[in-house]
Amino acid sequence: MTQSINRRKFLGNAAVTSAAAGLAASGLKTAMAADPSNRIVVGLMGANRGAALATGFSKQPGVEIKYVCDIDSDRANSCANAVAQSAGNKPQAIGDFRRILDDKEVDLLVCAAPNHWHAPATIMACAAGKHVYVEKPCSHNPREGELMVEAARKHNRAVQLGTQRRSGSGFHQAAQQLREGAIGRVYLVRSWYASARGSIGIGKPADVPERIDYELWQGPAPRTPYKNNVVHYNWHWRWMWGNGELGNNGVHTLDLCRWLLDVDFPTRVTSSGGRYAFQDDQETPDTHTVAFEFDDRCQITWQGNSCNRHDNKGFITCYGDNGSMDLGQDGSYVIFDKGDKKIAEHKPPSRGDAEHMANLLAAIRNDEPLNLNAEIAEGHKSTLLCHLGNIAHRTGRSLQCDTSNGHILNDPEAMAMWARDYEPGWEPNV
Repeated sequence: MTQSINRRKFLGNAAVTSAAAGLAASGLKTAMAADPSNRIVVGLMGANRGAALATGFSKQPGVEIKYVCDIDSDRANSCANAVAQSAGNKPQAIGDFRRILDDKEVDLLVCAAPNHWHAPATIMACAAGKHVYVEKPCSHNPREGELMVEAARKHNRAVQLGTQRRSGSGFHQAAQQLREGAIGRVYLVRSWYASARGSIGIGKPADVPERIDYELWQGPAPRTPYKNNVVHYNWHWRWMWGNGELGNNGVHTLDLCRWLLDVDFPTRVTSSGGRYAFQDDQETPDTHTVAFEFDDRCQITWQGNSCNRHDNKGFITCYGDNGSMDLGQDGSYVIFDKGDKKIAEHKPPSRGDAEHMANLLAAIRNDEPLNLNAEIAEGHKSTLLCHLGNIAHRTGRSLQCDTSNGHILNDPEAMAMWARDYEPGWEPNV
C-alpha cells in the first residue's frame, strides 16, 4: 500500500453511503468507498483480546490474517485455530512480533499486547512501514503517546486507537445532537464503570511456564522476577505494566466524554480513591473518582468501582443548561428537557466494532492515514486523561495543566511521571 498525508478534521465533512444515511452531518467516516479487492495483510500481536480482533478483521472484505503472535505458544495456536474457523485460512502462530515487522508483505499490525507494549510496538511498526490498530490505552505513560503521534506523522502511517465507539452511529448522532444545542450549552459530562473483580492475592516467585517467553513479555519494561499472579491479566493492576481500571476501561468513556464535550486538554485534574475492597498485590485503585476541569466552565468526571457491580448511574450523562442526555454503552441515547421530561430517544444497530475496523482499512486503501475516527492524536488526548488521573492519585494532589499540550505545571514530582524507565536497548525512538 502507498500512503500520503491529507489532514482532515474528525468532525469535518466525509463521504457517506446508504449504509450511513443521515449521518453526513456528524462526520462519520466509512469504508464504503474502498475497493475490497485491494488486499490488506494483517499481523496480530497479543492473542487474548487479539483473538476477537483477529476474527473481526478476518471478516472484513479483502483482509488476510497472516500471523497471530503471542509470547504464550498455547494462546498463539488457539488464536490461529479460531481465525481458521472464521476465515477459512489458518494464519501462522508465532512468538516474536518482530517477524511481522520484518515481513514486507504485511500492511497492518494489530497490537493487543499488554499496555507497556502499545507504544513501543506502534513506533517500531510505523518505522517498519506498517499501519497500526492499537488497543486502548494507546500508551503506558504520557510521553509515549506524544512519541506515537510523532512516529505516525514521520512515517505517514494510519494509526487507529481501539476506542471502537468512535465509529458507532448512535454516538455520532448523539454528538451531533449536542453540537446542534439539543440540551443547550453542555457544561458537565459524567461517566461510570462498575465490575465485580476479585482479589489478585499475594504473588509468589515461580518458574516461568515453558510455553511463555517472559523475557519478551517484559520487553521494554525493566526486568522483574516472575510471579504467579501477574501474567496474563493482573499486570493491569501493577504500575510497572498497567494503568489500572482508569486506563483499562475508563479510557472508553473518557474518550466519549471528551468528544461529546468537545474539549482537548484539561486545566485541572483531581483524584480520590484507593484499594479499598481487598488487601493484596494490586497497586492501582479499585475505587476511583476523577474530575477533569476545562476552559469555558465545563467538567468531565469518571467514577470506577472495580469490585462492586451495583451501578444505578448508567454509562454517560451529559448536563446542559436546557436539559440532559443519557447514553448507553451501545450508543443508544435519551434526551430530557430542563424539567427532566423525556423528549427524544434513539437506539442504534451496533456500537461500532466492525465499522471501526472498516474505517481503518478504508484509510489505508484510500491513502488517507489521517482520515480515521480515532486517529492517534485524538487517542493520545483521551489516554492522557487517564494518565493525569493516575498521576493525581499517586501524588495525592490536584494537577494544574497546560491547556496546549496537557503538561503538568509547577509540580516537578508529578511531571517526573510523564515518562518511564526502560530496559536498556528497548527505549522507543522516533
